[in-house]
Order: sequence, then C-alpha cells, then structure tokens
Amino acid sequence: MARYTGPKTRIARKFGEQIYGPDKVFERKNYLPGIHGLNRRRKTSEYGTQLKEKQKAKYTYGILERQFRRYFDQAQRKKGITGEILLQLLESRLDNTVFRLGIAPTRDAARQLVSHRHITVNSKVTSIPSFQIKHGDVISVREKSKTLEVITNSLSNSKTRKYPWLEWENDTQSGKFITVPERSDIPENIKEQLIVELYSK
Repeated sequence: MARYTGPKTRIARKFGEQIYGPDKVFERKNYLPGIHGLNRRRKTSEYGTQLKEKQKAKYTYGILERQFRRYFDQAQRKKGITGEILLQLLESRLDNTVFRLGIAPTRDAARQLVSHRHITVNSKVTSIPSFQIKHGDVISVREKSKTLEVITNSLSNSKTRKYPWLEWENDTQSGKFITVPERSDIPENIKEQLIVELYSK
C-alpha cells in the first residue's frame, strides 16, 4: 500500500497549484521550491510538460507509478476517450469517493479511514482504498465510527458544493454513487490528453 509521504507543500509549489487543498505556506511561497525558485525560468520540453501532468495526476490522487500505469492500461482497453476514462477510474476509487462525499477532509485521511475499516460499501466493510465504486453503490460510515472526531469535523466543515454523480444523506451518514462522472464535472485541473500522449510515445 505504497504512497507518497514526503513534504506536500513542496510538491504543490512544484506544480504551482494547491493540489492537496488549502495551504498557508503555499500562499506565502507560491513559486518553485529551492533557493533559485524565484528566479528559475527554465524552458520545459514537450516531454517535460507531459511528464509533469502525469506526476500531478499521481500526486493528486495519491497513487504511485505502477498502479497509475495499470489504470491507464485499463482505460485504454475501454471504449471511449482514454484520458477521460482514466480520470473516471481515478474518481471512482473508494478513497476518492469518501473524500468527495465530505467524510474526510483530504484524500490521505479518506485512505486511512478506509484502511482502518471505518467505511462500508453496500453495508459490507471495505478496507481497500483502490476499491472501484460502481453505479448504485452506497458508501456509508460504519455505525461504531460515526462519532469519530475526524469524521464529525469533516462533515461539519465540508463545503456545500455538491457533485452531480454523488448523493449524500447526512442523517444516515451515507452516500450513493449515482453514475460515473462526466469530465466536465470533475474539478481537477489535469490535462489528461498530455498523459495519453506521454504513454503513447
């Protein structure tokens, strides 16, 4: 269950975006990391631009290269636009869905809640963060976990923004995965076509 555990602000500064959410340090230092960050104006090659986009997607969803490649291969085998299908597969992960529903404040926190068996899918405890959610699946907080501080705080502080592919019922602390999200509904600033071009070389 490998994942990136290094300094997150440094990664956000590398991409020039708060990919891990609000970050006060990033707001003060929104330039490239390193002692030459303010003055670095290096021209990026086409390959470099494509690679950067892939890395941004990997860090955003919290997965490493081998698993990311598997998602891409899976997307390639499906009918449709490969880049869009890739993002749909990433969005359909259980840890990402828990995050989108507001049960956890970050994807890392969502991953931990899933791994520690606090989440159920269709009333069955599921401890695999990469579990693929399908149309009609119901994601819930386990009964004995509903009073966990991280969950109650996240639900009370979660933004009012709703995602059209998800439904949330606050009384039961459960959500429903209505359908696979359309690309236009996914808010992440990722240029998936660059990733497709990179893997197509």
